[in-house]
Amino acid sequence: MMFKTLKETIKDTAFSAVKNAEAVLTTASGKQKKEMAIRFVVSKLPIMQPFKSILVLCLSKFIDNAIEQAVICMKNSKK
Repeated sequence: MMFKTLKETIKDTAFSAVKNAEAVLTTASGKQKKEMAIRFVVSKLPIMQPFKSILVLCLSKFIDNAIEQAVICMKNSKK
């Protein structure tokens, strides 16, 4: 149950994270923007350290995929 709630938070935050990274790092590489978006998502997780670090490791692939999906949605909305 806890993972499901965290995954929903990650999905909900990913688009805002990508939008924020695009706005702040207008001339930066995609890699830098992705790193910033991931940090943004992680900062919004409602978990205390050191548990946050452990869960981020467990959910790193999911976070990465959520960011990638948000990028795709953002690109599609610009077309």
